[in-house]
Amino acid sequence: MAFFKTYATRLMNAGAAPSRCRVLVVDDEDAVRRYVAHVLTAAGYDVSAASNATEALESFRDNSFDALVTDVMMPGMTGDELARQLRQSERGLKVLYLTGYSDRLFKEKVALWADEAFLEKPFTSNGLREALSLLVSGRLEINTSKSAAEPEPTS
Repeated sequence: MAFFKTYATRLMNAGAAPSRCRVLVVDDEDAVRRYVAHVLTAAGYDVSAASNATEALESFRDNSFDALVTDVMMPGMTGDELARQLRQSERGLKVLYLTGYSDRLFKEKVALWADEAFLEKPFTSNGLREALSLLVSGRLEINTSKSAAEPEPTS
């Protein structure tokens, strides 16, 4: 009986984002930043957005975040540099790198840490939700309702 209760609970919670998961989205491209924030908000995440590393650092000083979704190549500071700075005060921060330049990411960064992942641009809304869900919770927690449907893909 306990097996069925556990299975039923998992099915009921399958569409929900991790409870109170706070995500900081950083991308210098306005359209990408707004798209990512919209998709993740519709999936149930608590999302804040920044257009550059300076804004992200300011936002991080005033708030606590569970995950960082960041572009890799940005003016002033790369996404990897930003993640390293933020992790000085929040060691458990999960990081999802968005990149159209995965070759550059791995040229500068030989390996990803356990709490890091990357998503190649262009990506779909489902791909974004799946990548963040796996990174944050270790399992797929996808909201497949019509309200979560988004235009595909982004560049």
